[in-house]
Order: sequence, then structure tokens, then C-alpha cells
Amino acid sequence: MVQMEWYLVLSTFMMFAGIYGFFTRRNLLTMLISIELILNSVDINFAVFNRFLFPEQLEGVFFTIFAIGVSAAETAVAIAIIINIYRNMKNIQVRNLDKIKEE
Repeated sequence: MVQMEWYLVLSTFMMFAGIYGFFTRRNLLTMLISIELILNSVDINFAVFNRFLFPEQLEGVFFTIFAIGVSAAETAVAIAIIINIYRNMKNIQVRNLDKIKEE
């Protein structure tokens, strides 16, 4: 059986990779992927703590399923916004978003 610490190390690595990707990338799509990586690390924590602390209950699994649903809705809205920005500007770089105010 895999120990709890290994799951937490994986989750921490995913969290910091997502934070690093969000702050260093200038493309809206890669920033969205970084946010999804952060949310997936939280989902891993929900499932792991449920498995090790309350193995006979399913609260952590339900939180994980709810978080995946919220994440899917957030991704759909974000991709719709990114597509709209691309149609108007032909570019999805963050540094060009201030030009939207001028139009």
C-alpha cells in the first residue's frame, strides 16, 4: 500500500508546478492549464485524506466529484472567453489584453 506522504508529495509538486506555470506563462491557455493543475492537486488531497482518515465514509470522494464538476464548468467558461478574445484580437497573449479596453 502506498503511504499517505507519497500522495501529499505528488499533490504538493502539482500545486507548485501549477503556481509556477501560472505566474511565468503569458499565454491564456497555458495559464488555464496551470489553474487546472492546481485544482487537480486539491482533488488528490480530498481523496487521500478521505481514504486515510475516514476509509469507510465517502465525503472526500463526494468533494472530489463536486470539485471536478466545478472545474469542468470553470474550464468551459474560460475557454469560451479565450475563444472570444482570440476572435477579436487574433492573439491570446496576456500582454495584449489591455488593447481590449481601447476597442
